[in-house]
Amino acid sequence: MASALETKAKEAFIDDHFELALDLYSQAIDQNPRKAELYADRAQANIKLNNLPEAVADSSRAIELDPSMSKAYLRKATACMKLEEYQTAKAALEAGVALAPGDSRFSKLIKECEERIAEESGELPKQIPEEVTANVVPVKAVPSDPVTVAAPAKSSYRHEFYQKPEEVVVTIFAKGIPRECVKVDYGEQILSVTINAPGKDAYHFQPRLFGKIIPDKCRYDVLSTKIEIRLAKAEPIHWTSLEYSREAAVPQRINVSSVTANQRPAYPSSKPKRVDWDKIEAQVKKEEKDEQLDGDAGLNKFFREIYQDADEDARRAMQKSFVESNGTVLSTNWKEVGVKKVEGSPPDGMELKKWEY
Repeated sequence: MASALETKAKEAFIDDHFELALDLYSQAIDQNPRKAELYADRAQANIKLNNLPEAVADSSRAIELDPSMSKAYLRKATACMKLEEYQTAKAALEAGVALAPGDSRFSKLIKECEERIAEESGELPKQIPEEVTANVVPVKAVPSDPVTVAAPAKSSYRHEFYQKPEEVVVTIFAKGIPRECVKVDYGEQILSVTINAPGKDAYHFQPRLFGKIIPDKCRYDVLSTKIEIRLAKAEPIHWTSLEYSREAAVPQRINVSSVTANQRPAYPSSKPKRVDWDKIEAQVKKEEKDEQLDGDAGLNKFFREIYQDADEDARRAMQKSFVESNGTVLSTNWKEVGVKKVEGSPPDGMELKKWEY
C-alpha cells in the first residue's frame, strides 16, 4: 500500500515537478528504506533532473531489494546510456528483458547499445558530432545546472586518491563506520559510495570517473579509520584527476614494462616532499592484520576476511542467507542457498518474530 508521501511524489512527477517529486520520494524512503519501488521511482526523477550517477545508484538499490523489477533494470540502463556507459547499460538490459519479454524497449535499447559499443571500438570519429548534440539537449531541457545539486564542499568525510599503472586507490577517511552501513557500486566510468551511519547525515559520493574501469575487478575494504576502494583500470593510462572533466588533458598511456623496482610510478600528492605510498600501504595493512579485536568486533573482522577472500558465488550466498534469515544464518554455499529461501535459525532459547511496518 502506497504511503501519503509516495502518492504525493507520483502526483508531483506527473505534473513535471521533478525536484519536488525527488524530495518526496527521499522522505518516503526514509520512512520505508526497504521498498524497492521507491528507489526505482526516485531513479526516474533523477534521470529527469540529469542526476545520472544518483539514478544509477537508486536503480541498483531497487534491483538489490527486488531482482524481479524490470523497470529498475530499464532505468539503470537509461542512466548509464546517458553517461555513455554502454557495456553496463547493455548488461542491465539483458538482465531485464528476461523479466519483461513483451517490452520492445529492451530489445531496441540493446540494439542501440551494441551500435554504440561498435562505434567506440572501431569508428570513434563518427561519434563525436553525436556527443556534441546529445550534450546540448539536456541543457535546454533543464534550465538549472544539474551539477549544482551536489555540493562536494559539504561532504562530511574527506577523500583522496593515488594510482598505480593498473589501478586507482580511493580513500575515504571515515572512522568507525560499520561495514553494513557502507554501499559501493561500480559502473564502466562511475563510482557510487553511500554511507548511512547511525546518528549521522547520509554521505553520498558519486563521481563520474576520469577513465573507464573494470567493475568485476574492483573491490573495497571497510577499515577502522577509512574506506579503501580499489578501482581496476580498463586501460593503463595516467589519470590527471579522479573525476571526469571535458577540460582535462588527453591521458597518456603508462608503459608498464618500464616501471621497475628502482623506478616506482609517481603518485599525486599535495605535499611538496616525495611520499612512498607503497611503504605506507604495506604498513597500514600489516597493522590492520595484526590488530586483535574482542567480542563482536573480532567476529565482524573474521566475517570480513571470509567475505574478502571469497569468490562471487560465495559472496552472493553470504548476502542472501544473512538477509533472508534476519541475520541468523551465514552460508557460503550458493548451490544450496540460491535455489530456496533461507529460513531463520535463532539461537537456543530464542524465537524469531516478524515485525509489521
